[in-house]
Amino acid sequence: MLNKKPVLDYGYIALVTTWGSDEEIIEAARMSTGKGFKSWGTPEAPGDERLLSYLYKHKHMTPFEMCGMTLEAKCPIFVFREWHRHRTQSFNEMSARYIPLPDENYLPTIDRCMVKKNDSKNKQSDGFGENVLTERQTKTWLLELSELYKHAQHVYEHGLDCGIPKELARLSVPVARYSRMRATANLRNWLQFLTLRMNINAQWEIRMYANAVGDLIRQCFPRTWELFVSDGIVNHEKQS
Repeated sequence: MLNKKPVLDYGYIALVTTWGSDEEIIEAARMSTGKGFKSWGTPEAPGDERLLSYLYKHKHMTPFEMCGMTLEAKCPIFVFREWHRHRTQSFNEMSARYIPLPDENYLPTIDRCMVKKNDSKNKQSDGFGENVLTERQTKTWLLELSELYKHAQHVYEHGLDCGIPKELARLSVPVARYSRMRATANLRNWLQFLTLRMNINAQWEIRMYANAVGDLIRQCFPRTWELFVSDGIVNHEKQS
């Protein structure tokens, strides 16, 4: 796998394969005229970047379906639950019915837990109470969470050792457990994924994965990425 990018504490995004190019978007758009791709130009003498920009800005998106990529992602299960809502992608995930899931669980940082609770636009970021979260409370909760993970793994391994079917032994596995999948989509639908998942209203954890996906699109389809960035959607954030 190429361009493996770490995400969160145990996760990653990696490029498996890609097809098409910015040039092939132009080729597809000019099928009706038979002129094909000519050349990219310069600021003084623009070339086919004018057509690429016209297609993108006027939402003529079919030519962007002629490109795409397959990624491998290692994410907490709760991130996959959000990711799998994008039904324009094809997924294949590792199955705990056949192999045990590694003992790797997402543990957020103190900074991640102590997010500001005064953002009225993001209802998901707020708690149910009015108490101000302290660093001491956060550390205590993270310790409790770590102990819970240890107990869940003990129950999981005990079930496997006893001969409980894998498909039932996995019941103790938390949604914080890391799993792996491959995801395939054309470029148009990857951009739609980023439009939603790089948005500030998306949960922070999946935004980190969307940022990593965006980095791969930038490398594979640089001219299309520049057009996407010009929409003002990109919001690259550092991991806490």
